[in-house]
Amino acid sequence: MLLSWLLIVWFLQMPTFTWIIATHICPTDTKHLIHSDGTVVIGAFFPILHNSRVSKIIDWRYFPMDSDDYFGINARNYQLVLAMLFAVNEINLNSHILPNTSLGLEIYNLPAIGRNIFRTVFSWLTGLSSVIPNYTCRKESKSAATLTGLSWKTSETIWTILDLYKFPQIPHSVCSESCNPGFRKVALESKPTCCFDCTPCPDNEISNETGMDQCVHCPETHYASAEKRHCLKKTITFLSYNDPLGKGITLLSIGFSTLTALVIWVFVEHRGTPIIKANNRSLSYILLITLILCFLCPLLFIGLPNTATCIMQQYMFGLLFTVALSTVLAKTITVVMAFKITAPGRKIRWLLTSQVPKFVIPVCILIQVLLSGIWLGTSPPFIDKDYQSEHGHIIILCSKGSYIYFYCTLAYLGVMAFGSYLLAFLSRRLPDRFNESKSLAFSMLVFCSVWVMFLPVCHSTSGKVMVAMEMFSILASSASILIIVFAPKCYIVLFRPELNTLTHNRDKRHHRSKTLLKT
Repeated sequence: MLLSWLLIVWFLQMPTFTWIIATHICPTDTKHLIHSDGTVVIGAFFPILHNSRVSKIIDWRYFPMDSDDYFGINARNYQLVLAMLFAVNEINLNSHILPNTSLGLEIYNLPAIGRNIFRTVFSWLTGLSSVIPNYTCRKESKSAATLTGLSWKTSETIWTILDLYKFPQIPHSVCSESCNPGFRKVALESKPTCCFDCTPCPDNEISNETGMDQCVHCPETHYASAEKRHCLKKTITFLSYNDPLGKGITLLSIGFSTLTALVIWVFVEHRGTPIIKANNRSLSYILLITLILCFLCPLLFIGLPNTATCIMQQYMFGLLFTVALSTVLAKTITVVMAFKITAPGRKIRWLLTSQVPKFVIPVCILIQVLLSGIWLGTSPPFIDKDYQSEHGHIIILCSKGSYIYFYCTLAYLGVMAFGSYLLAFLSRRLPDRFNESKSLAFSMLVFCSVWVMFLPVCHSTSGKVMVAMEMFSILASSASILIIVFAPKCYIVLFRPELNTLTHNRDKRHHRSKTLLKT
């Protein structure tokens, strides 16, 4: 019974003891770094102090890890304190910003250890150095806002304490939700900064985080995924024999080469017939062999390019077509000479023994060799990479080095083709059956048309398509000479042998001579 009364008396004296402890603790200073009073106080937690190098040997078994000793100052973060002091001072000096109000500061050091962070927050809440739960020395709170550190991790730690005491936090914006990866923010005109639209990243740009203001451009060797969240590495490709374009052009190349070889066989088998003998067999053989090589030339454009194939593509293209067109030019010169000699009253029979047609081919080839030599010596073709033509692919192809020399080559070939066309047009009145002038003129007209159409196509396409168009132009221009010049002769030799006789040819020439005499 006596013990019970003693406990009751002791319990009734507890507020006195608590008041004695409180009056002893409250006068002590709290551990803030900087304090200035004001009608409104802003609290701040910055990691200013950090562990410095200890210069003496310490027994870490007994060294208190939460001690504030052995600390140095983080000069970089201290700039934040200076900036805050400057801002508060400027606001207090300007009476128009906060009239009748003065700002105060309470800046605390933010420790690195989690339990010390809680201790610092409680010290700010209660005003006590040694915290007593649910007790504060602050009679009234002047705190209007709190800056809770430099990282989300520490801010979240401080928020768990402040939320218990109903301190307002920065509200989450309900104007616009955060943009997901693959999107970027677009500010809305005359709207707060928390209001924005989310727009997908442009082509070849990504955003791999939430709420990004700008998308990041992928490097040339990579491309953006479909979700615009990652950059994927591009695949290296080139025009190969497995591609549909490569297969189609290879079949055309081999097919036309085989057809040209058959034409040569027909000419050899019927080399003694009048129609074969009348059109200069040696020049016809040179032209047919050159056409075989022209048809095989596109194969140099297929496969993985290297320096040798890049040079051979343009060099063989110019050389082979120079041989072909110079041969056609020699044939037209021969036809014109025959026309002038057979016409009565002409006194130029010395051209019958002239060697002019034999010098046409070497001279034309020499000019092309000089042009190619200058091209290769100044700006040779090289291996190039096309990053843009095909999505997700890097196309390996040959660059011409200098388009000026390429166009000069085309211009030179065009001059020879146009010259052959004019000469063939002048000799169009020879006998129809054995006369090559019309077929030569038409073939040169088609040849020029093909390469004139190639020029705009070359500038409007790129990658594999541009290479394929160049190969197709080579095949088309070569096929025009083969079909237009040699198809009529093969038709007469194989299917109309009655027209391939000297008697028929003599009658046609006699009829044409009478026509010329009348005119």
